[in-house]
Amino acid sequence: MLKNILQACENFCVHQIRLPHTIDDAQTKKRTLIAYLDINTAEGREYRVYIAAEPGFVQRVSKLFLEEDESDEETLIDMTLEVTNLIVGSAKVIAAENVVNAYTIGTPHFLKTDIFDYQSDFSQTLRVENDAIMIAIKELNG
Repeated sequence: MLKNILQACENFCVHQIRLPHTIDDAQTKKRTLIAYLDINTAEGREYRVYIAAEPGFVQRVSKLFLEEDESDEETLIDMTLEVTNLIVGSAKVIAAENVVNAYTIGTPHFLKTDIFDYQSDFSQTLRVENDAIMIAIKELNG
């Protein structure tokens, strides 16, 4: 599942942001906008997918989608929820195309703007220039 979500995030960076990116295992220690949504697999497993995006990353998205140079906090929160939905929704399509690990996704929820301090089973960080977005997954019924 992480592979599909990571691929969807990479696709987002390539096709939407259109800048080179790198991937690493280090969790960002900076202040981030944190959202999550829950996934239910066909096998009955439940996961929580966290997206923790640095404000600069979300501002890039806001600039692309809304043409805003400096978005207010409410707009950045809305963009974080939108990015969460776009990435995980795209991952669901990738999984369905591969006929592997089909799942349903819930509605994204905003948690907070702070350092990411939630327990997770897997995480990866994508960096675009000086901005990062982290994807973390926690199995809820494991």
